[in-house]
Amino acid sequence: MSKRNYEPDEAVITKSSKKEKLDEPPRYKVILHNDDFTTQDFVVYVLQKIFNHPIEEAIRRMYQVHFEGMTIAGIYLYEIAETKSNKVIRLARERDFPFMSTVEKE
Repeated sequence: MSKRNYEPDEAVITKSSKKEKLDEPPRYKVILHNDDFTTQDFVVYVLQKIFNHPIEEAIRRMYQVHFEGMTIAGIYLYEIAETKSNKVIRLARERDFPFMSTVEKE
């Protein structure tokens, strides 16, 4: 049986004095838009169930949609923002609401 050599290789990896800084991935806003047909209760429901806002915050943002025309429901990585926005639209269509959600780069 041959004897194995467990000696380290001569090539040594050294740490660089410079640390590479990785850029943060871009973030995206999920925006909810006002319409004249979607109920306020549904908007609060969406803000609580999809975006995990407590009731007080959900109500505040619902009024922001109602009076200002839109609100930012949350800020996420792109895939998460798209998924949440699509879920809002799907739930709205299931209930025959024209409620809209869009995604914009922060």
